[in-house]
Amino acid sequence: MGKITQLTKSEFLKKVANYEDNPTEWIFKGEKPCIVDFYADWCGPSRMIAPILDELAEEYAEKIDIYKVNTDDEEDLTADFGIHNIPSLLFCPMNKRPQMAKGNMSKFEFKKAIDEVLL
Repeated sequence: MGKITQLTKSEFLKKVANYEDNPTEWIFKGEKPCIVDFYADWCGPSRMIAPILDELAEEYAEKIDIYKVNTDDEEDLTADFGIHNIPSLLFCPMNKRPQMAKGNMSKFEFKKAIDEVLL
């Protein structure tokens, strides 16, 4: 059963990419492609996509990981990625550069991005 994992900055550096050790090169550390949702509890659009991400975590449990980063709690990580709008979603494929999407997305748009960018 798929679930979403909350990440701190130190967990991000271990599970997604250690951009501090490799500032000029993106080296993905995950075992599966992932989505990182930069969100805030008070943000309406973040709350709107949360159930969609829950559904996708179950549907794609064996194929991708889904992580959440609370922008209020992880200000350093948020600043390091230049996050000014939330939700912001980082799509991290296995062997390519990550891609950032900003704002609300429908389930259809998420599935299209997962199929085209991650899988």
